Amino acid sequence: MADSTFWIAALTGGTAVLASWVTSRGNTRAAQIQADTAARAQQMERLRDSRRTAYLELIEQIHRMGDFYWEISAAQRSGEFRNRPALLDETLERERDHYGKLRQCARVVELEGPAAAGEAAHKLQKSTGRFHRSLEAMAADDPEAIRRFNDAYSPFWAALADFVDTAKKSLQEP
Repeated sequence: MADSTFWIAALTGGTAVLASWVTSRGNTRAAQIQADTAARAQQMERLRDSRRTAYLELIEQIHRMGDFYWEISAAQRSGEFRNRPALLDETLERERDHYGKLRQCARVVELEGPAAAGEAAHKLQKSTGRFHRSLEAMAADDPEAIRRFNDAYSPFWAALADFVDTAKKSLQEP
């Protein structure tokens, strides 16, 4: 009977050690999975924040350009460009500065992704081309330039609306 007690105790002890080892391995694996999941979630949140910042900076720059274009329209209506021809050259220079900032913001959006947001940012950037060509035509005394400048607003704001929709979708993606 003493022999069987020894073997039962040894078997019970071995089972306890094995159970402890299996539990330890399971806990280690669960902790690793939990740490990996938390790291992925943090990475996704950082990416989402980075994208949101890039999108907001582009939208902010577009609104600055929109305000600038409205200033140009007001100057045109008031006759400032006729009274001060050098003002148009200054305006073209200011527009180039605004465009440079816009181009930089659009490139950051292209970098941050996704591709759809980058494409929408590029289209938004290109939507300012009509304004620029119209300003150059105003400087060349083209009589149709003012009408073309005013016609550029709708595509400009439509491109912004498309970008905002694309940006919203990209921020909701996992």
